[in-house]
Amino acid sequence: MGFYVTSKFLNRFRPFYLNIFVRNLSTTDPQSTRLAEVGKLEIPKIQGKNYETGQLFLHRVFGYRGVILFPWLARVYDRDLPNQNKNKLDSNENGGGDSNAGTATTNVSKEVQKKTHTFYQVLIDQRDCPYIRAQTEAVTFLGNQDSNRSLYAIPGLDYVAHDDILPYSSAEQHPLQHELFDKFLVHQPDKDPPFDAQDTLRAWQKKNHPWLELSDVHKETTEGIRITVIPFFMGCRETQAASVYWWRYCIRLENLGELSVQLRERHWRIFSLSGTLETVRGRGVVGQEPVLSPRLPAFQYSSHVSLQASSGHMWGTFRMEREDGHTFDCRIPPFSLESKPDDNTITTNSPTNDDDNSNNTNLTNDSKTPPKNE
Repeated sequence: MGFYVTSKFLNRFRPFYLNIFVRNLSTTDPQSTRLAEVGKLEIPKIQGKNYETGQLFLHRVFGYRGVILFPWLARVYDRDLPNQNKNKLDSNENGGGDSNAGTATTNVSKEVQKKTHTFYQVLIDQRDCPYIRAQTEAVTFLGNQDSNRSLYAIPGLDYVAHDDILPYSSAEQHPLQHELFDKFLVHQPDKDPPFDAQDTLRAWQKKNHPWLELSDVHKETTEGIRITVIPFFMGCRETQAASVYWWRYCIRLENLGELSVQLRERHWRIFSLSGTLETVRGRGVVGQEPVLSPRLPAFQYSSHVSLQASSGHMWGTFRMEREDGHTFDCRIPPFSLESKPDDNTITTNSPTNDDDNSNNTNLTNDSKTPPKNE
Protein backbone atom coordinates (compact mmCIF):
# COMPACT_ATOMS: atom_id res chain seq x y z
CA MET A 1 0.00 0.00 0.00
CA GLY A 2 1.35 3.47 -0.77
CA PHE A 3 0.51 7.02 -1.74
CA TYR A 4 0.68 8.38 -5.23
CA VAL A 5 0.61 12.16 -5.00
CA THR A 6 0.98 14.09 -8.26
CA SER A 7 3.05 17.28 -8.38
CA LYS A 8 0.05 18.99 -9.98
CA PHE A 9 -1.98 18.26 -6.86
CA LEU A 10 0.79 19.48 -4.57
CA ASN A 11 1.39 22.67 -6.57
CA ARG A 12 -2.30 23.51 -6.44
CA PHE A 13 -2.76 22.67 -2.77
CA ARG A 14 -4.63 25.58 -1.18
CA PRO A 15 -6.82 26.05 1.92
CA PHE A 16 -9.99 25.46 -0.11
CA TYR A 17 -8.85 21.88 -0.66
CA LEU A 18 -9.14 21.13 3.05
CA ASN A 19 -12.23 19.00 2.53
CA ILE A 20 -10.39 16.68 0.15
CA PHE A 21 -9.79 13.32 1.73
CA VAL A 22 -6.38 11.75 1.22
CA ARG A 23 -6.70 8.38 -0.45
CA ASN A 24 -4.54 5.29 -0.17
CA LEU A 25 -3.70 3.59 -3.47
CA SER A 26 -2.74 -0.05 -3.84
CA THR A 27 -0.63 -0.84 -6.88
CA THR A 28 0.42 -4.35 -5.99
CA ASP A 29 -2.44 -5.93 -7.92
CA PRO A 30 -4.04 -3.88 -10.72
CA GLN A 31 -7.10 -6.11 -10.64
CA SER A 32 -7.81 -5.34 -6.99
CA THR A 33 -6.75 -1.70 -6.79
CA ARG A 34 -8.93 0.19 -4.36
CA LEU A 35 -9.07 3.56 -2.68
CA ALA A 36 -9.31 3.79 1.10
CA GLU A 37 -9.78 6.92 3.14
CA VAL A 38 -6.89 7.52 5.52
CA GLY A 39 -7.29 11.11 6.68
CA LYS A 40 -8.13 14.73 6.03
CA LEU A 41 -5.68 17.43 4.95
CA GLU A 42 -5.05 20.39 7.24
CA ILE A 43 -3.66 23.88 6.64
CA PRO A 44 0.17 23.81 6.53
CA LYS A 45 1.89 25.99 9.12
CA ILE A 46 4.15 28.84 8.07
CA GLN A 47 7.87 28.69 8.84
CA GLY A 48 8.41 29.60 12.50
CA LYS A 49 5.29 27.84 13.79
CA ASN A 50 6.46 24.32 14.53
CA TYR A 51 4.45 21.13 14.26
CA GLU A 52 3.91 19.13 17.44
CA THR A 53 5.08 15.62 18.25
CA GLY A 54 2.53 13.15 16.91
CA GLN A 55 1.49 15.24 13.87
CA LEU A 56 0.59 13.05 10.89
CA PHE A 57 1.72 14.31 7.48
CA LEU A 58 2.32 13.60 3.81
CA HIS A 59 5.79 14.33 2.42
CA ARG A 60 5.44 17.12 -0.15
CA VAL A 61 8.06 15.63 -2.50
CA PHE A 62 8.04 11.87 -1.89
CA GLY A 63 4.37 11.50 -0.94
CA TYR A 64 4.84 9.03 1.93
CA ARG A 65 2.83 9.06 5.16
CA GLY A 66 4.73 9.88 8.31
CA VAL A 67 4.50 11.10 11.88
CA ILE A 68 6.64 13.78 13.55
CA LEU A 69 8.76 12.74 16.54
CA PHE A 70 10.60 15.97 17.41
CA PRO A 71 12.13 19.04 15.72
CA TRP A 72 15.72 20.03 14.95
CA LEU A 73 16.85 23.63 14.37
CA ALA A 74 19.32 23.64 11.46
CA ARG A 75 21.61 26.19 9.85
CA VAL A 76 20.81 26.21 6.12
CA TYR A 77 23.59 27.37 3.78
CA ASP A 78 21.95 28.12 0.44
CA ARG A 79 24.53 28.91 -2.24
CA ASP A 80 21.77 30.04 -4.61
CA LEU A 81 20.96 33.13 -2.55
CA PRO A 82 24.24 35.04 -3.15
CA ASN A 83 23.96 34.20 -6.85
CA GLN A 84 20.84 36.39 -6.99
CA ASN A 85 22.82 39.30 -5.56
CA LYS A 86 25.66 38.52 -7.94
CA ASN A 87 23.35 38.86 -10.93
CA LYS A 88 22.22 42.29 -9.71
CA LEU A 89 25.82 43.43 -9.35
CA ASP A 90 26.62 42.13 -12.82
CA SER A 91 23.74 44.20 -14.21
CA ASN A 92 25.03 47.32 -12.47
CA GLU A 93 28.51 46.73 -13.83
CA ASN A 94 27.27 46.25 -17.39
CA GLY A 95 25.16 49.38 -17.09
CA GLY A 96 28.12 51.58 -16.25
CA GLY A 97 27.94 51.38 -12.47
CA ASP A 98 30.76 51.61 -9.96
CA SER A 99 34.11 50.41 -11.31
CA ASN A 100 34.55 48.35 -8.14
CA ALA A 101 31.48 46.25 -8.96
CA GLY A 102 33.64 43.44 -10.30
CA THR A 103 35.48 43.17 -6.99
CA ALA A 104 32.19 43.25 -5.07
CA THR A 105 30.80 40.50 -7.29
CA THR A 106 33.75 38.25 -6.52
CA ASN A 107 33.32 38.81 -2.79
CA VAL A 108 29.59 38.14 -2.87
CA SER A 109 30.01 34.96 -4.90
CA LYS A 110 32.25 33.56 -2.16
CA GLU A 111 29.76 34.30 0.59
CA VAL A 112 27.10 31.79 1.58
CA GLN A 113 24.06 33.17 3.32
CA LYS A 114 22.97 31.26 6.41
CA LYS A 115 19.40 30.98 7.60
CA THR A 116 17.85 28.96 10.39
CA HIS A 117 15.10 26.49 9.49
CA THR A 118 13.21 23.75 11.31
CA PHE A 119 13.58 20.12 10.29
CA TYR A 120 11.80 17.16 11.86
CA GLN A 121 12.76 13.65 12.88
CA VAL A 122 9.96 11.46 11.54
CA LEU A 123 8.81 7.88 11.20
CA ILE A 124 7.79 6.64 7.73
CA ASP A 125 4.79 4.36 7.26
CA GLN A 126 6.33 1.02 6.29
CA ARG A 127 3.52 0.41 3.78
CA ASP A 128 4.83 3.30 1.69
CA CYS A 129 8.52 2.38 1.78
CA PRO A 130 8.51 0.28 -1.44
CA TYR A 131 7.06 3.19 -3.43
CA ILE A 132 9.25 6.15 -2.45
CA ARG A 133 12.53 7.23 -4.07
CA ALA A 134 14.40 7.62 -0.82
CA GLN A 135 16.36 5.11 1.21
CA THR A 136 14.37 3.97 4.21
CA GLU A 137 17.37 2.34 5.93
CA ALA A 138 19.44 5.51 5.72
CA VAL A 139 19.81 6.62 9.36
CA THR A 140 22.86 4.74 10.61
CA PHE A 141 25.02 5.50 13.61
CA LEU A 142 27.76 4.04 15.77
CA GLY A 143 25.55 3.64 18.78
CA ASN A 144 26.52 3.09 22.37
CA GLN A 145 23.89 0.55 23.36
CA ASP A 146 24.93 -0.33 26.91
CA SER A 147 28.18 -2.31 26.60
CA ASN A 148 27.57 -3.36 22.98
CA ARG A 149 28.96 -0.60 20.76
CA SER A 150 28.39 -1.31 17.10
CA LEU A 151 26.82 0.03 13.92
CA TYR A 152 23.06 0.47 13.97
CA ALA A 153 20.45 1.45 11.41
CA ILE A 154 16.89 2.52 12.09
CA PRO A 155 14.46 1.50 9.33
CA GLY A 156 11.90 4.08 8.28
CA LEU A 157 13.45 7.08 10.03
CA ASP A 158 13.90 10.33 8.08
CA TYR A 159 14.62 14.06 8.40
CA VAL A 160 12.04 16.35 6.79
CA ALA A 161 12.13 20.11 6.21
CA HIS A 162 9.25 22.18 7.58
CA ASP A 163 8.16 23.20 4.07
CA ASP A 164 7.90 19.54 3.00
CA ILE A 165 5.24 18.78 5.64
CA LEU A 166 1.62 18.49 4.46
CA PRO A 167 -0.28 17.85 7.73
CA TYR A 168 -3.38 15.68 7.90
CA SER A 169 -5.57 14.23 10.63
CA SER A 170 -6.96 10.75 11.07
CA ALA A 171 -9.61 9.22 13.31
CA GLU A 172 -7.67 5.94 13.49
CA GLN A 173 -5.98 4.96 16.72
CA HIS A 174 -3.13 3.33 14.76
CA PRO A 175 -2.90 5.37 11.54
CA LEU A 176 0.76 4.52 10.86
CA GLN A 177 2.50 1.17 10.54
CA HIS A 178 5.99 1.28 12.04
CA GLU A 179 7.50 -0.94 14.72
CA LEU A 180 8.43 2.10 16.83
CA PHE A 181 5.09 3.91 16.57
CA ASP A 182 3.51 2.32 19.66
CA LYS A 183 6.81 2.40 21.55
CA PHE A 184 7.34 6.12 21.00
CA LEU A 185 3.78 7.50 20.88
CA VAL A 186 0.59 7.02 22.84
CA HIS A 187 -2.93 7.84 21.67
CA GLN A 188 -4.48 10.83 23.50
CA PRO A 189 -7.94 11.47 21.94
CA ASP A 190 -8.39 14.80 23.74
CA LYS A 191 -5.08 16.19 22.42
CA ASP A 192 -4.35 17.90 19.08
CA PRO A 193 -2.65 16.11 17.47
CA PRO A 194 -4.06 13.08 19.29
CA PHE A 195 -0.67 11.40 19.87
CA ASP A 196 1.80 12.24 22.61
CA ALA A 197 5.42 11.30 23.25
CA GLN A 198 6.08 8.43 25.62
CA ASP A 199 8.99 8.38 28.06
CA THR A 200 10.74 5.87 25.79
CA LEU A 201 10.90 8.46 22.99
CA ARG A 202 12.30 11.14 25.28
CA ALA A 203 14.91 8.72 26.68
CA TRP A 204 15.85 7.51 23.19
CA GLN A 205 16.23 11.07 21.90
CA LYS A 206 18.43 12.05 24.84
CA LYS A 207 20.61 8.95 24.62
CA ASN A 208 21.20 9.14 20.87
CA HIS A 209 21.26 12.93 20.53
CA PRO A 210 24.95 13.28 19.50
CA TRP A 211 24.63 11.26 16.30
CA LEU A 212 20.99 11.98 15.52
CA GLU A 213 21.36 15.77 15.73
CA LEU A 214 20.87 17.69 12.50
CA SER A 215 22.77 20.98 12.55
CA ASP A 216 23.88 22.01 9.03
CA VAL A 217 22.15 21.80 5.65
CA HIS A 218 23.82 22.79 2.35
CA LYS A 219 22.02 23.60 -0.93
CA GLU A 220 23.07 24.51 -4.45
CA THR A 221 21.32 24.53 -7.85
CA THR A 222 22.97 23.92 -11.23
CA GLU A 223 20.94 24.15 -14.47
CA GLY A 224 17.70 23.46 -12.64
CA ILE A 225 18.99 20.56 -10.52
CA ARG A 226 18.98 21.33 -6.81
CA ILE A 227 21.32 19.36 -4.55
CA THR A 228 20.75 19.28 -0.78
CA VAL A 229 23.36 17.76 1.54
CA ILE A 230 22.98 17.03 5.27
CA PRO A 231 26.08 15.65 7.05
CA PHE A 232 25.99 13.78 10.38
CA PHE A 233 28.83 12.75 12.67
CA MET A 234 28.53 9.05 13.53
CA GLY A 235 31.40 8.53 15.95
CA CYS A 236 34.97 7.27 16.14
CA ARG A 237 36.31 3.74 15.86
CA GLU A 238 39.59 3.00 17.57
CA THR A 239 41.90 0.67 15.62
CA GLN A 240 45.37 -0.57 16.46
CA ALA A 241 46.84 1.81 13.88
CA ALA A 242 44.73 4.95 14.28
CA SER A 243 41.44 6.54 15.24
CA VAL A 244 38.93 6.44 12.38
CA TYR A 245 36.16 9.07 12.38
CA TRP A 246 32.91 8.29 10.57
CA TRP A 247 30.23 10.52 9.05
CA ARG A 248 27.10 9.79 7.10
CA TYR A 249 25.63 12.27 4.64
CA CYS A 250 22.16 12.43 3.14
CA ILE A 251 21.84 13.79 -0.40
CA ARG A 252 18.68 14.82 -2.20
CA LEU A 253 18.58 15.60 -5.91
CA GLU A 254 15.55 17.48 -7.22
CA ASN A 255 14.77 18.40 -10.83
CA LEU A 256 13.17 21.85 -10.96
CA GLY A 257 12.95 21.89 -14.75
CA GLU A 258 10.64 20.51 -17.42
CA LEU A 259 12.98 17.96 -19.06
CA SER A 260 13.93 14.61 -17.57
CA VAL A 261 17.53 14.28 -16.35
CA GLN A 262 19.54 11.16 -15.48
CA LEU A 263 22.45 10.95 -13.06
CA ARG A 264 25.34 9.19 -14.80
CA GLU A 265 28.49 9.68 -12.72
CA ARG A 266 29.73 10.99 -9.38
CA HIS A 267 33.00 12.79 -8.67
CA TRP A 268 34.00 13.45 -5.06
CA ARG A 269 36.91 15.35 -3.52
CA ILE A 270 37.52 14.55 0.15
CA PHE A 271 39.98 16.62 2.17
CA SER A 272 41.16 15.48 5.60
CA LEU A 273 42.60 17.71 8.31
CA SER A 274 45.57 15.33 8.30
CA GLY A 275 46.49 16.82 4.92
CA THR A 276 45.28 14.11 2.54
CA LEU A 277 43.08 14.78 -0.50
CA GLU A 278 41.16 11.84 -1.96
CA THR A 279 39.38 11.73 -5.31
CA VAL A 280 36.52 9.28 -5.87
CA ARG A 281 34.85 8.67 -9.23
CA GLY A 282 32.19 6.14 -10.16
CA ARG A 283 29.04 5.34 -12.08
CA GLY A 284 25.78 6.54 -10.55
CA VAL A 285 25.09 6.47 -6.82
CA VAL A 286 24.17 3.60 -4.47
CA GLY A 287 24.14 1.22 -7.44
CA GLN A 288 21.64 3.31 -9.43
CA GLU A 289 21.54 5.92 -12.18
CA PRO A 290 18.25 7.58 -11.19
CA VAL A 291 16.10 9.51 -13.65
CA LEU A 292 14.60 12.76 -12.37
CA SER A 293 11.45 13.40 -14.40
CA PRO A 294 8.61 15.94 -14.05
CA ARG A 295 6.48 13.08 -12.66
CA LEU A 296 9.16 11.77 -10.25
CA PRO A 297 11.46 14.77 -9.81
CA ALA A 298 13.44 13.77 -6.71
CA PHE A 299 15.79 11.08 -5.45
CA GLN A 300 17.36 10.80 -1.99
CA TYR A 301 20.09 8.54 -0.64
CA SER A 302 22.68 8.29 2.13
CA SER A 303 26.30 7.22 2.18
CA HIS A 304 29.29 7.33 4.51
CA VAL A 305 32.84 8.61 4.68
CA SER A 306 35.68 7.97 7.12
CA LEU A 307 38.81 9.99 7.90
CA GLN A 308 41.84 9.42 10.10
CA ALA A 309 41.35 12.96 11.36
CA SER A 310 38.69 14.64 13.45
CA SER A 311 37.51 16.93 10.64
CA GLY A 312 37.62 17.58 6.92
CA HIS A 313 35.65 18.79 3.90
CA MET A 314 33.82 17.23 0.95
CA TRP A 315 32.68 18.64 -2.38
CA GLY A 316 32.17 17.40 -5.91
CA THR A 317 29.90 17.06 -8.93
CA PHE A 318 27.30 14.76 -10.45
CA ARG A 319 27.47 14.26 -14.22
CA MET A 320 23.90 14.63 -15.47
CA GLU A 321 22.39 13.84 -18.88
CA ARG A 322 19.16 15.42 -20.13
CA GLU A 323 16.68 13.60 -22.33
CA ASP A 324 17.84 15.76 -25.28
CA GLY A 325 21.39 14.40 -24.85
CA HIS A 326 22.87 17.50 -23.19
CA THR A 327 25.34 16.61 -20.40
CA PHE A 328 26.55 18.89 -17.61
CA ASP A 329 28.20 18.74 -14.20
CA CYS A 330 25.88 19.51 -11.29
CA ARG A 331 27.76 20.99 -8.34
CA ILE A 332 27.54 19.32 -4.94
CA PRO A 333 27.79 22.12 -2.35
CA PRO A 334 30.93 21.95 -0.19
CA PHE A 335 30.29 20.81 3.37
CA SER A 336 32.33 20.34 6.52
CA LEU A 337 32.92 17.09 8.35
CA GLU A 338 33.11 18.00 12.03
CA SER A 339 33.45 15.60 14.95
CA LYS A 340 32.04 15.95 18.44
CA PRO A 341 33.79 15.45 21.78
CA ASP A 342 31.25 12.86 23.01
CA ASP A 343 32.54 9.51 24.15
CA ASN A 344 31.22 7.39 21.31
CA THR A 345 34.28 5.51 20.11
CA ILE A 346 34.23 1.87 19.05
CA THR A 347 37.06 -0.61 18.94
CA THR A 348 37.03 -2.65 15.76
CA ASN A 349 39.10 -3.76 12.78
CA SER A 350 40.19 -1.18 10.23
CA PRO A 351 37.29 -0.34 7.87
CA THR A 352 37.48 -1.04 4.14
CA ASN A 353 36.35 1.15 1.28
CA ASP A 354 33.16 -0.39 -0.10
CA ASP A 355 32.48 2.43 -2.54
CA ASP A 356 30.46 0.53 -5.13
CA ASN A 357 28.82 -2.11 -2.93
CA SER A 358 26.20 0.35 -1.81
CA ASN A 359 23.19 -1.87 -1.26
CA ASN A 360 24.45 -3.10 2.14
CA THR A 361 22.77 -0.27 4.04
CA ASN A 362 20.44 -2.56 6.00
CA LEU A 363 22.69 -2.79 9.05
CA THR A 364 20.19 -3.04 11.89
CA ASN A 365 22.05 -4.22 15.01
CA ASP A 366 25.04 -5.11 12.82
CA SER A 367 28.68 -4.14 13.05
CA LYS A 368 29.39 -4.21 9.32
CA THR A 369 31.40 -1.40 7.77
CA PRO A 370 29.02 0.99 5.99
CA PRO A 371 29.36 1.66 2.24
CA LYS A 372 31.35 4.79 1.45
CA ASN A 373 31.68 7.77 -0.88
CA GLU A 374 28.58 7.46 -3.05
